[in-house]
Amino acid sequence: MRVLIVEDDEAIAIPLAKGLEREGLEVDRVESGAAALGCAATTRFDVVLLDLGLPDRDGFDVCRELRARSDVPIIVVTARSDEVDRVVGLELGADDYIVKPFGFRELVARIRAVARRRVPRPDPDGSAIERHTSTTDVGELVIDRRTRRVLVHDEEVPLTPKEFDLLAFLAEDPGAVRSRQELLEEVWDPHWYGPTKTLDVHVASLRKKLGDPHWIETVRGVGFRLSSPAPVS
Repeated sequence: MRVLIVEDDEAIAIPLAKGLEREGLEVDRVESGAAALGCAATTRFDVVLLDLGLPDRDGFDVCRELRARSDVPIIVVTARSDEVDRVVGLELGADDYIVKPFGFRELVARIRAVARRRVPRPDPDGSAIERHTSTTDVGELVIDRRTRRVLVHDEEVPLTPKEFDLLAFLAEDPGAVRSRQELLEEVWDPHWYGPTKTLDVHVASLRKKLGDPHWIETVRGVGFRLSSPAPVS
């Protein structure tokens, strides 16, 4: 597994790189956002560890650009502990968010967790979604897990990796209520301790992109379920 560390503080980056190498990981290290984007454009990484306080540009901008270019898992590793920063980072496409100081064992576990959940982005060949066992149809909604593509009324819907993961998990059992904790643990992390507000942010974004808020119903006090909206008469 190859990891890119984006961190300008050598007191953190050097021992972190050495520790990950002792765990058998291949590590590259850069100190700026520009270097991170350049490195990611030429080298395939399995995980990116991204600090937000970079010397040349805001880490959120780097996160946004990385996510626009690829589906590489991104773990934000930062001293910013405010809930709003966590939500913004996750909404921009980060797969996880860990606050400094952190436990090394916890970080390694999170790296392996996001790497396991990664499904490579398909080549943009424009071909129609094939029907196979990885495809789920819910009314006019089609979810293809193999190609990570979604159609509504035969129109493709662009989703972020986390939005797709959330929708795909709800689609495993359409109509079944999934609790908030279950969704956070299954879609984000088995040991999720971050803000639950990120779930609401992703649900709101999904509803907007799918074109009808009734695709994802809120079950007050419990969680959410996927449901096909009633046709307009």
